[in-house]
Amino acid sequence: MLIASLSPIDGQKLGEVPAASLDECTAAGDIAQAAFLVWRNLPAPRRGELVRLWGEELRLRKQELADMVTLEAGKTRSEALGEVQEMIDMADYAVGLSRQLTGLTLASERPGHHLLERWKPLGPVLVISAFNFPVAVFAWNAMLALVCGNPVIWKPSEKTPLCAQITCAIFARAVAKFGTEAPAGLVQLVQGAGDIGAALVDNPHVRLVSATGSTAMGKLVASACATRLKRVLLELGGNGAMIVRPSADLDLAARAIVFAAVGTAGQRCTTLRRLIVHPSIKAELVERLVRAYHSLPIGDPRKPETLVGPLIDAQAVEAMQGALETAQAEGGRILVGGRHIHGHYVQPALVDMPAQTAIMRHETFAPILYIVEADSLAEAIAIQNDVPQGLSSAIFTTDLREAETFLSHQGSDCGIANVNIGTSGAEIGGAFGGEKETGGGREAGSDSWKAYMVRQTQTINYSTALPLAQGVVFDV
Repeated sequence: MLIASLSPIDGQKLGEVPAASLDECTAAGDIAQAAFLVWRNLPAPRRGELVRLWGEELRLRKQELADMVTLEAGKTRSEALGEVQEMIDMADYAVGLSRQLTGLTLASERPGHHLLERWKPLGPVLVISAFNFPVAVFAWNAMLALVCGNPVIWKPSEKTPLCAQITCAIFARAVAKFGTEAPAGLVQLVQGAGDIGAALVDNPHVRLVSATGSTAMGKLVASACATRLKRVLLELGGNGAMIVRPSADLDLAARAIVFAAVGTAGQRCTTLRRLIVHPSIKAELVERLVRAYHSLPIGDPRKPETLVGPLIDAQAVEAMQGALETAQAEGGRILVGGRHIHGHYVQPALVDMPAQTAIMRHETFAPILYIVEADSLAEAIAIQNDVPQGLSSAIFTTDLREAETFLSHQGSDCGIANVNIGTSGAEIGGAFGGEKETGGGREAGSDSWKAYMVRQTQTINYSTALPLAQGVVFDV
């Protein structure tokens, strides 16, 4: 069976790749386990050297890979280049991390003893990635997994198979420079649809499944992993929100809102989908946004002037049109946009809502921004948090007390909370992820590396006695 790659730009067939069989899924697990038994023995800084070489190869072929991201995922040239740069940044981060996989030395209550907390390689890691970040999310996971001593199996979105092919070809060039210390099958690409993903999730050699996609998919993955008690790292729905308070710098807020709401044609998990505005500034802010939306260059993402490219496929267009119809049925009023232009191209929409209705609690992966009013900060925070998802959030205010309240335990319940910047465009240095139906996983920076390792507590007795903990006496 072949998987066809169709460009959302014009529907052109870009190529085909073979889909894996169930037998190949089984073999991939066996190969990964064999690679693990070799790779884990290399010192972590040496493992980091392979990632450094990978980063160098990405620098050399940045434009080539970005061009495919544009063709296959429909991202603008700037966003596609930014995605590959994110891979390069992640490589730099992982190389440094390879010399900082630190543990702890702990005091023991027993004389002549001490305790250590040591981190050890986990085992084969399965990465399931989505179309909207067809290469960067894989790099977040793979680069950390590799320096932590683990091989990687990658099941990319069937909508972006060629991005995955090129990424793995670039990695192969790094392996060739690294030499024979890299075992065969250190990174394996397994293409296919949901049945292939399910088979890989079920493989007994896979110790961690990192899955990015819809909440429905994540629940299936989590359930399957639970039957084998294996680890799972989920990055699922977002449904981001921004609160704009009376003291906000509206010039700054308007620019942040537009990028967060329409960047990547509204197909980021961190896309801004709900705008919660104080009534006193709503009219002025909406005027600015309507003017900005009217001026948005929509079209072929290969053109440098384009800011909004296509949706990924016809189903995404249908979902957007259906959501707008539902919003209107629930009392919403389209202020600007929402029209299907042609093909997979749409006008980003601003929709004024009477309250946070059911459609706002459901994430539609398209450039729809719903606007609701909230008088008090407490009311605004309550509206923001009253959805199943909990990924990215933001507030625009110059009031220190409001900002700190938003960041406190009384404020945002999301994994990401920003002040005076939008919901999109997270840096790799911080842990990326969210709560509730977003899945609870954390990727990229901070201590996210711990998900890819085993924590072992070790006790060393360097005395000639054998005291027991808690004062227990057992003399033989």
